[in-house]
Amino acid sequence: MVGIGAVGGIGAGTWRVARAVGGIGVGGIGVGPYRELSFDAQGDVDPTAQEAVARIEATDLLVFAHGWNSDRSTSTRLYDRFFAPFPGLVGTGVRLGYVGVVWPSIRFADEPIPDFDPPGALVGPGYGTALDPDTRRALGEFWPGREAQVDRVAELLEERPESEAALVEFGALVRELAGVDGAATAAAARVPALFSLDVLAVCRDLAGALVEAGCGEVAGGGGEAGGGEVAAAFAIRGGPRALWSGAKELLRQATYYEMKKRAGVVGEHGLGPFLTELALRRPALRVHLIGHSFGARLVSFALRATADGSRHVASLTLLQGAFSHYAFSGRLPHDARRGGSLAGLQRRVTGPVVACHSAHDTALGLFYPMASRMAGDSAGLLGFAERWGAIGHGGVREVSGAPRLSLDAALRDGLPTTGCVSVDAGSVVRRGGAPSGAHSDICHEELARIVVAAGRMGR
Repeated sequence: MVGIGAVGGIGAGTWRVARAVGGIGVGGIGVGPYRELSFDAQGDVDPTAQEAVARIEATDLLVFAHGWNSDRSTSTRLYDRFFAPFPGLVGTGVRLGYVGVVWPSIRFADEPIPDFDPPGALVGPGYGTALDPDTRRALGEFWPGREAQVDRVAELLEERPESEAALVEFGALVRELAGVDGAATAAAARVPALFSLDVLAVCRDLAGALVEAGCGEVAGGGGEAGGGEVAAAFAIRGGPRALWSGAKELLRQATYYEMKKRAGVVGEHGLGPFLTELALRRPALRVHLIGHSFGARLVSFALRATADGSRHVASLTLLQGAFSHYAFSGRLPHDARRGGSLAGLQRRVTGPVVACHSAHDTALGLFYPMASRMAGDSAGLLGFAERWGAIGHGGVREVSGAPRLSLDAALRDGLPTTGCVSVDAGSVVRRGGAPSGAHSDICHEELARIVVAAGRMGR
């Protein structure tokens, strides 16, 4: 199998009506029976789609939630490619059903999908910090009703004025798009530092980090700079025009901030309650949750709506999960008074919670901790301390008895029957260009076999 990327849906304003499709080959899916659940940003789903899923004749239901992207067709390609090996992997007593969860997310077109988009192919030459047409259109759909703000943001990124005032205006527009008002910022409420700190300082730090990672723009030029302290310092010392690559990253981080919120809402208030109702109707049906990127956060937060002692979630597999590696911890190492956002909820899965991770994932190794640290820490924007890591980059942390396995060992020796386990999938999840690295390289038969092993569905 070959890799395909992080995928997602269209804008939030178009997600009110859910769609259900089924049957082999229907909706571009080569396995079946397949149904689709489309949620809006509030977690609402059409009852017709719910009924279609509830009627699937199966012993085991694979429920997969995509990560970031901008169109349903790419989501369908992901599900088709990832689901393809399963019929040949499961035992004769297993009858599979397939569900694709579709929710409002976005991918910038400069984040290539391995095997579909060569690095830079989507944006073409000459865009630099400017927004390509696909990303510009996707942003309008992602933030419906904010077309004027998106238009002005796009104009500023294209013109890159040599003006601090223009950067300040850009920062204010991004705060507005992210739903952070000036009063809350001034009141030092729980507002991410990403939006409350001086925008010039934020863009300078972001620009420097991008250059150091080898995917930023040098001051005064449109070309890409190699990594290293000299290039980073050159960008940081430049005038306002040198900071527009950081400004574009600020906009990207604002979409991540919004998607992170949406994933939690859709999981807890949409998918979770739906699965609870499904269990009442189909108590013998075993559900296997699969999530990629922010979709991993979505399926994990569905556990919040699952009661202790319930038995319907048979396994949970996280592919390059874009949420904290301390999420399942009962006690945070930097704050013993608190636990993770999903502390102890692995007990609501009858089988294992498997976190597949890869050190080749730049999106989670660089940009996720950057955004997380900006979410309220005053110790500076860079440094990426252990505190801010993603579960898809380093696996599960601070959970007692959670083993760490290589992919080969997991496939050879099997997985634990319960609890959390980290599987280093870097041997296959390794391809992809800047800025996201291997974040999107997830469609491999080896990972499908991990899902089968987690659900005890093998031959």
